[in-house]
Amino acid sequence: MSLNATPRGDRIHIALFGKRNAGKSSVINAMTNQELAIVSNVKGTTTDPVYKAMELLPLGPVVMIDTPGLDDEGELGEKRVKKAKEVLAKADIALVIMDATAGMTEFEEDMIRLIEDRKIPYLKVYNKMDLANAQEWKEDKACFVSAKDKKGIWELKEEIGKLVPTDDDTLKIVGDLVCPNDFVILVVPIDSAAPKGRLILPQQQTIRDLLEAGAASIVVRETELEKTLEEIGKKPALVITDSQAFGEVSKIVPEDVKLTSFSILFARYKGDLEEEVRGVKALGHLEEGAKILIAEGCTHHRQCDDIGTVKIPRWLKQYTGKDFDIHTSSGNSFPEDLDTYDLVIHCGGCTLNRREMKNRIARVKDAGVPIVNYGIFIAATQGILKRTLEPFEEASRILNEI
Repeated sequence: MSLNATPRGDRIHIALFGKRNAGKSSVINAMTNQELAIVSNVKGTTTDPVYKAMELLPLGPVVMIDTPGLDDEGELGEKRVKKAKEVLAKADIALVIMDATAGMTEFEEDMIRLIEDRKIPYLKVYNKMDLANAQEWKEDKACFVSAKDKKGIWELKEEIGKLVPTDDDTLKIVGDLVCPNDFVILVVPIDSAAPKGRLILPQQQTIRDLLEAGAASIVVRETELEKTLEEIGKKPALVITDSQAFGEVSKIVPEDVKLTSFSILFARYKGDLEEEVRGVKALGHLEEGAKILIAEGCTHHRQCDDIGTVKIPRWLKQYTGKDFDIHTSSGNSFPEDLDTYDLVIHCGGCTLNRREMKNRIARVKDAGVPIVNYGIFIAATQGILKRTLEPFEEASRILNEI
């Protein structure tokens, strides 16, 4: 994705659900005025959820999710339906697409119940109105369209716009922690795991958030940090570092300067910082052979000293002196048998949207399992967690009570 493009995790996710041949793909094409989704009279053309990031006026940057038919059949069909329903974990808005000539069936009724249980804003969309009877249709939360003729599409987009979450503008990565004209130092290690020629997503987004807050950011490697602090002539309002450099950076940054990490900032921005701080308590109670899940929201090429599969297991052993049964997951795969784990250690979730990250945390919590964020875990094992949580009043209070 271009550096100028809105990351998928920050886009509104609009998921379309419905039976085979209800016209989900046709509705997507009509809404975007592009032939993005394959359309066919053959039932079951869409066999897996398909994600399309785009600009959808008047909504702005969105991700449209086309899903398999809810009435798919057979053993393979059941798996496809399961995949379709799993999309609810990340849907900010749901559209239930129905063939107007057939009306609502048990499949759509079941889906609407699931959507309402998840408290997801939704619309019922009756498609193929060009083939339906001409009687007046009146129904709550419903739109009536003909994707083939592109009739009713403008009205559909207007109705979707009314469902767009309004709290996103108030959520900040770091902007609420600084004042205009403050300056912040960002410590960005450049090693074998750093993407060639670019910064990773949390670093890009943090810089942008600081710019919007009117603050100045200075980006340095950990090797230049000490000299930068000496020469800058003014105490920074905050130092933000890659969590993996916590040990080295905390020794350099004066105690009277606030210090945190990109991962901890994203624990607050995307997830539930307070709940993940509570999870720290579990580190002192893990037994030999405990089953631990290390989960990441993205998929990436594993390096020889990969954080999820190498560094965190090593730090766990060093901190506790024990061996554990380590399991890993990445990308869209997130285990269902969460109650079998003793602890979940999750990344900051920068590539996940807020709903999916919160959904994962809620599922772990419902399973009675503690969860902790990468940055919080690393700070705890380095003995500096209290310091790194100082910018966050509620999280600091919870830590003091543990």
